[in-house]
Amino acid sequence: MRWTRGQWLFGIAANLIRRHWRTERRRLRAYARTGVDPIGDEAAEVERRVDAVAAAPAVAAALASLGAGEREVLLLFAWADLSYDEISTALGIPVGTVRSRLSRARARVRELLSPTGQVSAEGATEGGTNG
Repeated sequence: MRWTRGQWLFGIAANLIRRHWRTERRRLRAYARTGVDPIGDEAAEVERRVDAVAAAPAVAAALASLGAGEREVLLLFAWADLSYDEISTALGIPVGTVRSRLSRARARVRELLSPTGQVSAEGATEGGTNG
């Protein structure tokens, strides 16, 4: 049997609705068993995401102030989730260099970000130069 585009889209929509209903039913059953509101957990996640979005410009400015070598190592470690050995291989540098660059990058970012998540005025103008 060959489906038309409308039938195909209707099938996809029906599957999505069924999946939504199953998920909702599981959440409600879990709530009934545990007393932990799954929607409340989602609200906390939304709040964390809003905080992350608000801090993003400050974090970007802090990352921009790092030297290229420190920034590469930090991003490969934090965002790409690579190990020290994998970073060493990817960048063609010794593991000891990876460790020292990562340590310097962490210290610099920590220094630049105040407790409120904002880049300090002097930190935003000072840039790292290591490569």
